[in-house]
Amino acid sequence: MIAFGPVPSRRLGRSLGVNNIPDKICSYACLYCQIGRTLRMEVERRPFYEPEFIFEEVARKVEEARERGERIDYVTFVPDGEPTLDANLGLEVELLGGLGVPLAILTNSSLIWRDDVREELLSFDFVSLKLDAVSEPLWRRIDRPHKSLRLEKILEGMLEFRGDFDGTLVTETMLINVDYGDELERIADFLAELKPDKAYIAVPTRPPAEPWVEPAKEDIINLAYQLFSERIGEGRVEYLIGYEGNAFASTGNVEEDLLSITAVHPMREGAVRELLRKAGAGWETVERLIREGKLIELEYGGKRFYMRALPSRRKP
Repeated sequence: MIAFGPVPSRRLGRSLGVNNIPDKICSYACLYCQIGRTLRMEVERRPFYEPEFIFEEVARKVEEARERGERIDYVTFVPDGEPTLDANLGLEVELLGGLGVPLAILTNSSLIWRDDVREELLSFDFVSLKLDAVSEPLWRRIDRPHKSLRLEKILEGMLEFRGDFDGTLVTETMLINVDYGDELERIADFLAELKPDKAYIAVPTRPPAEPWVEPAKEDIINLAYQLFSERIGEGRVEYLIGYEGNAFASTGNVEEDLLSITAVHPMREGAVRELLRKAGAGWETVERLIREGKLIELEYGGKRFYMRALPSRRKP
């Protein structure tokens, strides 16, 4: 299926997906990949589908959605492999631009060191770059890149692209059960230089390529949030940990509001108390959620924070 959706996305609103790469051709073989193991490892760009065919499939879906009165906020390249491997990407973007819908792409960043890839990415309205590590050993362990790729060139390409790009640039960092050491500080330093509009922190939410892989513990996720926020600003860092719904819309149910907000970012104790006060609820709500394994209490910088527990780590 070339075009699918539109589907709800917290990053992109209502997104119509474009699958421009066959399953599963990629430049990485990430430990955590939730599509499955990479079947063909490639770094040379080549054509996969006729650009006109992709355009026709997407145009048909857009027309169907409009006839049903469905909103589409973005047409998003989010395939079963790495989208920038497609040598026809630039032509496809040119054709799809005529539909009058903003264009987005989610890339693993592996080919952004190439001039042609950066040039084509400039035509998008929204670009998401993967940033799982900034040190070569951990990058090779987590993302398992094609042996010809070099992280230093990729990071340089990301910075060069940022200097030229006028659209929305976000990063996504997947955190799993490995020893990060001081890597989170290093990623935070790089983010300070890259200056993304938003930095997302993610964990695996579906079965990963390697069965031993699990989400990082909540204290690691909270540490990443705090470090990233210190470098680029608290309002520009969010979690992507698999919870649905509008995290900032009051439901009238203080428990659901608390769990919803803390699924997007940790809340300071003072903010939690203020939320409870406005709802006419007491601290016993927090204590009960902690006992039930739904909420986690954490500390950072001498302050107490609360974060929604990850499903895989909840107490039985």
